[in-house]
Amino acid sequence: MKYARAVIEGHYSGGKPDVPASLAEIFKEKRGVFVTLHKDSELRGCIGFPEPTHPLGAAVESAALSSALEDPRFPPVGKAELDRIVVEVSVLTEPRLVEVKDPREYAEKVKVGCDGLIAEQGWCRGLLLPQVPVEWNWDAEEFLCHTCGKAGLPQTAWLGKGFRLYSFQAQIFSEESPRGKVVEKKIN
Repeated sequence: MKYARAVIEGHYSGGKPDVPASLAEIFKEKRGVFVTLHKDSELRGCIGFPEPTHPLGAAVESAALSSALEDPRFPPVGKAELDRIVVEVSVLTEPRLVEVKDPREYAEKVKVGCDGLIAEQGWCRGLLLPQVPVEWNWDAEEFLCHTCGKAGLPQTAWLGKGFRLYSFQAQIFSEESPRGKVVEKKIN
């Protein structure tokens, strides 16, 4: 978590942080990761890697910079904003296909407050982290609908043919305030 902030701040100061020795081995493991930025309790950027395709250290570095500078929903974070940005890092488990015989069973299989979801149909794919439905007080069906919407699909696409749903879990670390104490965020 502190490394993600150091990467973002290093972009503005021209430096690149060293990987703490205590994390060197963990940072070599391939993991999915998302870095989320909030400013004044509002989303300011969120980008990551759903699949474990990159070593954790490289994934955190890339996701942190992309969240701050390349999230297409927002202008790049300015240096002056850094004092108001709260950084959050979600380290993901590998997504697993949710198998059902009837699409209506998806709502029974989704565990709000535990699962993150990836909706997929054709070329469309969208992801929502496990903390999102809790923050918005959604039930399982609302979570499914919004995940479909994030993929650019109709909200009811999860009830149709050719739809695939993946679930994953996350260990979430967040600053309590900008540059503040880092805590593991429990979402249930």
